[in-house]
Amino acid sequence: MLAETKAFKQPANLEISWLEKIKSHIELMAALFSGLLIIIGWLLAENSFQTASVITYVAAFVIGGFAKAKEGIEETIANKELNVEILMILAAIGSAIIGYWTEGAILIFIFALSGALETYTMNKSHKEISALMNLQPEEAVRVKNGVEEKVSISELFVGDVVLVKPGERVPTDGKITEGQTSLDEAAITGESIPVNKSINDEVFAGTVNLRGTIMVEMTKPNSETLFQKIITLVQTAQSEKSPSQQFIERFEGKYVKTVLVVVGLMLFIPHFVFGWGWNETFYRAMILLVVASPCALVASIMPATLSAISKGARNGILFKGGVHLENLGNLRVIAFDKTGTLTKGKPVVTDVIVREDLSEDQLLTYVASIENYSNHPLAAAIVRYATAKGIDLTKPENMEDIAGYGVQATINGAKWKVGKAEFVGRNEAEQFQKGIAYTLAEQGKTVVFAEDEKGIAGLLTLKDIVREETVQAIQALKKAGIRTVMLTGDSEKTASAIASESGIDTYIAECLPETKVEQMKKLKEQFGTVAMVGDGINDAPALATATVGIAMGEGTDVALETADVVLMKNDLPKIAEAVKLSKKMNRIIKQNVVFSIAVILLLIASNFMQSLALPIGVIGHEGSTILVILNGLRLLRS
Repeated sequence: MLAETKAFKQPANLEISWLEKIKSHIELMAALFSGLLIIIGWLLAENSFQTASVITYVAAFVIGGFAKAKEGIEETIANKELNVEILMILAAIGSAIIGYWTEGAILIFIFALSGALETYTMNKSHKEISALMNLQPEEAVRVKNGVEEKVSISELFVGDVVLVKPGERVPTDGKITEGQTSLDEAAITGESIPVNKSINDEVFAGTVNLRGTIMVEMTKPNSETLFQKIITLVQTAQSEKSPSQQFIERFEGKYVKTVLVVVGLMLFIPHFVFGWGWNETFYRAMILLVVASPCALVASIMPATLSAISKGARNGILFKGGVHLENLGNLRVIAFDKTGTLTKGKPVVTDVIVREDLSEDQLLTYVASIENYSNHPLAAAIVRYATAKGIDLTKPENMEDIAGYGVQATINGAKWKVGKAEFVGRNEAEQFQKGIAYTLAEQGKTVVFAEDEKGIAGLLTLKDIVREETVQAIQALKKAGIRTVMLTGDSEKTASAIASESGIDTYIAECLPETKVEQMKKLKEQFGTVAMVGDGINDAPALATATVGIAMGEGTDVALETADVVLMKNDLPKIAEAVKLSKKMNRIIKQNVVFSIAVILLLIASNFMQSLALPIGVIGHEGSTILVILNGLRLLRS
């Protein structure tokens, strides 16, 4: 079998071993030496040294054809299936039997040369991914009780603190406990711009510390780091075959048998029907063995698929297999979860409206001081907003949390309430500032009221805001002719507001996980190929139901494991890039298939017309194989 199918039989480790690298060089040297022996054999024959010439040709056969013959015989025995190598061996031996030593030797030479080039090009297709294996350091400087100690990565445990100096790679996933710096995260996210990091910020194994010295506390075992997940996902992708590849492999075995039957018939029929001589009949049968072999057809898909997977990984898009990459090019509709996917997933304060006798800073001081002692997500958002504005917080007294309504406390002798309209008085809340709360709620915002002893002191609105890149991503998908849908568990008002802001075609609100699954099934029935984008545990069933499940890289482990594609940097515009990459891959595969079939048919027709010499047939056949491989490798280009 050719090098492209051997890619599936490589070890699970993606790294190309030194043995594999040497193998391609040995194959190339053997092919070139075989070519040199052919020239020597031809010169000897021209000078009437026939015996020496034959011996030289035999040496060329053995040296050039040994690797391919061994490979073909071993795989035929192991798989109990004939393959292309067997066809080539039979053609070369047949040529020698009828005295065409030079042609047989040239066949072996070009077949060996093309095999060496295939091995080289396949290694090249692995290169972008294999480079990942060298990015994670093997050692780290662990700091314990103030003492620095260099240890192997395998000796680190969750909770250990490691020292990372400028220019070094971060050895493990963790959070910064001391120092600040800029990190190059290109290996993880595909983003070339350095990211500023400071205390409590998350860092990833394999990223490069560009500036300051930092202390990092390990938060995940080495087997669960984001870097290791990337390696695992790509390993899975490299070994999973696309539908096109599976069809070609099923087709190949039957095709080889058909070729052998036709060649068997051609050994006799032309002699008796067309009056060809036995030598000519046998010669044409041997040429048919060569030109009818499906080498180029078999090579049409896998190099292109591996190249596309490599290109995607380099740009922060991880495909778990060729089947998902191929399906993405046929996408008709794509559904999005809202929270954490279209939006940032964290509420932020968007409006602060106060009573005439108070300033915004005064209101924020009271409200944030109280909310600082609440564990509600909205409270945390209000505190973040206030502290970002430089508000100094005070400690409240008589703090009381009223579940489902809000909190109340005393500050400077005055009693304050912060929470829902019902908590501070619905009528007063609705009448505040001429009913502005209703208008804000219509915009999909959550309203939090504040009340002091004089009545409603003000209100704050919070909203899970749309990501900056969401609109760009939706527009790119629409431009590609893909319909967009939002599936969310939020209320009708919130869903409508987010859909309007982001440019989504349609939305379905108040979705439970099972509702999302039902909607995905309906979309599949209506449109055929559909995708789902999500990040949470509740999205996992819908991700599994979709033709292609796409997870955000910062999502939950369940979503990451369920999805077929992972966006490492939560970068939604990458979806349109992935679709474009898939369409380009599918287009190249079609080009390769059409070209390879056309070449085979042309060579077969030329052979039947007795106008094709064996060396030309070999060049046309093997040359087309190399061309389709190189065409597939175009996807690696930036």
